[in-house]
Amino acid sequence: MIITRTPFRFTLGGGGTDLPTYYSRFGGFVVSAAIDKYMFIAVNRPIVDDLVRVKYSASEMVESTESLRHELARSALQHLGIGNGIEVISMADIPAGTGLGSSSCYMVGLLSALYALKRDYRTVAEIAETACHLEMNVLKKPIGKQDQYIAAFGGLTVLDIAKNGRVNVRQANVEYETLDELNRNTLIFYTGKTRQAEEILKDQSQGVERSDALITDSLHQIKEIGYRTLEALESGNVDRFGLLMDDHWRLKLKLSSRIADQRLLRLYEVGKENGALGGKVTGAGGGGFFVFYTNNRHHQLRRAMLAEGLRELRYRFDMEGAKILVNLTDSRGHYEHRQLFWPVARDADHGLSGSC
Repeated sequence: MIITRTPFRFTLGGGGTDLPTYYSRFGGFVVSAAIDKYMFIAVNRPIVDDLVRVKYSASEMVESTESLRHELARSALQHLGIGNGIEVISMADIPAGTGLGSSSCYMVGLLSALYALKRDYRTVAEIAETACHLEMNVLKKPIGKQDQYIAAFGGLTVLDIAKNGRVNVRQANVEYETLDELNRNTLIFYTGKTRQAEEILKDQSQGVERSDALITDSLHQIKEIGYRTLEALESGNVDRFGLLMDDHWRLKLKLSSRIADQRLLRLYEVGKENGALGGKVTGAGGGGFFVFYTNNRHHQLRRAMLAEGLRELRYRFDMEGAKILVNLTDSRGHYEHRQLFWPVARDADHGLSGSC
């Protein structure tokens, strides 16, 4: 058996510029933070039969991978040439459809496990790019490159995305004291509403494709806010980050009418009235989690959100990224105690020329 752990994330700046319709014309820039809430994937080779078992919120048992309904598992298994005789089990700290990158966490975690199963160890950059390829090119998901790379690398990560899809990855140069302040002042609350991000992301992508001036100009400004966010964090000006979140929120609302309904708009105003300098809904929008920044009114903001029926997500930043926790299988398919807390291989040059 092999067990992997992959972190969820929330975006700090530049979200939306990682979509191929945008970066292929203008280049993308994203700053994002991995958190200590995880997707866990367990992979096992059963000895009793050659069936394919995939267990998630549902449970499937089929004769071959091509019969799987779970499209992420199906595409990853087929990409690795595994047609049968496999069991995949997933568990997560956070449900899908909440804007924290769950589908890409699943894909990165599963690929990490399957490569280890085949003893074909890859760098985190290679795993991230393969996840991009499967989600964006094979499954035709209208998503970007942020989630896969943050799930793979962890940390406070900066992604510079070239027009050809090449991703340059580096960790933000942020002091420990600044990280602690950012963690303490950035509060996350669950809205109680899950959503499918695909329609919202399609709105944005189609707007760029048809050269919609409002959407394209908003994304240009969002990318500029991403640069300013990184500058603020690396200089230790965390309150500036909170104010930039407010600017970002107003621009994000222009990208799609589905990003915020009346309740989400009201929650944002309640947050601002109770000490938030700025905030945003996670991911594409439409539900999931609300992220607020406050510098000195934490208790007031918490009470206000509790009164609105929201639950707080307590978290710390994750600095490890995708990780193999347990590998108990040897090359003959027998079990042995191989290694605990085995990081996925890191490479020296994080840039890749991607096909997506």
